[in-house]
Amino acid sequence: MSIDVNELARRLRQAREEAGVNQQDAADAIGVHRTAITQMEAGKRAVSTLELTRLATCYRRPAIWFLSEDKSDEDVVVALDRAVPGLANAPESKRQIDRCVALCREGVSLENLLGHAARKGPPTYSEPLPQTPWEAIAQGQRIAEEERRRLDLGVRPITDLVNLIAEQGIWASGADLPEKMSGLFLHHASIGLVVLVNASQVRTRRRYSYAHEYAHALLDRDRPLTVTSADNAAELIEKRANAFATAFLMPREGVADVLAALEKGQPSRVEETVFEATGGHFDAQARSAPRSQRITYLDTAALAHRFGVGYQAAVYRLVSLRHVTKAESAELLAREAVGKDFLQALDMFDDLEDGESRQLMNRELRRQVAGLAIEAYRREEISRGRLLDVGEQLDIPGPKLIALAEAARAQ
Repeated sequence: MSIDVNELARRLRQAREEAGVNQQDAADAIGVHRTAITQMEAGKRAVSTLELTRLATCYRRPAIWFLSEDKSDEDVVVALDRAVPGLANAPESKRQIDRCVALCREGVSLENLLGHAARKGPPTYSEPLPQTPWEAIAQGQRIAEEERRRLDLGVRPITDLVNLIAEQGIWASGADLPEKMSGLFLHHASIGLVVLVNASQVRTRRRYSYAHEYAHALLDRDRPLTVTSADNAAELIEKRANAFATAFLMPREGVADVLAALEKGQPSRVEETVFEATGGHFDAQARSAPRSQRITYLDTAALAHRFGVGYQAAVYRLVSLRHVTKAESAELLAREAVGKDFLQALDMFDDLEDGESRQLMNRELRRQVAGLAIEAYRREEISRGRLLDVGEQLDIPGPKLIALAEAARAQ
């Protein structure tokens, strides 16, 4: 396994920038002068095995990523084991991730048998790597607006985000991920595009995580694996994905419409000037009732309910759009418990503690694969035994799946 020195230099710089690490911090991590990092990234200095291993750790990349001639050939499960800290010590998480990957492979295989066109996924938005948090936020918000226009979503809430992602040619599911992980995005030749989110999150957090990982599918598809966790929250591509998720779920105009319906967020004084037929003009002025425009925790909860997000997410979106000040947001956050009580009354929270509810987390992925298997059986592309094997992977009783498939064949 070998790689051109210039390509290695390019990957070293790419990994450092995407990790949000400056050259001095990288140099400190491996015990060299900053100029050594500059020379490595220019292809003018050799990199020892020990240095590369330490840099890989610093940049949160598997060492193989820097050296492999064809990164797409590495097995996705092996790449996950290397990239996700602690996965080896979380057997249930590893089992569920491996199962989801196996289901996606099965789905791709069945689609090939049925002659389906290869999945292309949504368009890729080519954006330069952000250099500052401000750039990351601006890019994420802009791409969210463009994607909503492309999907013709208008300003309405996204009622079924998982289905929307699936319709874009991306496998999407929940899984019991390690506690620190909120989600991950995979891109591999054997499975296509895959989004997994942590099933232990409450429903509103899962929606946010799905939108976050969807951003990676749109903006970071050149990376075979992107893990979202507390350990890499400072990375600029993570900040960009967060900005995308916020704007994608709560569009600017949609938030304004909700506030307008609540008769909130308007100026305390409104003035109008009207031209007169005689050539003059007249002015009129109206004032809102005192404190009537103040956005309360109930308004914030209503906004969260409308767009299916958490209370905190709604508060920060109001700040971002300048509907409330920093001081006002602090007061709203102090009333978060009351706001959550209100949301619970509206059945907005669902912790999904029981096994049956957890099975619903990957219902879209299971539905897609089951549908493909039944159609393949109907067309006699797979045998009864293969159908039963798929049913076992999907946790669908064999007789039930056979009955469904036979019913489809009878049509």
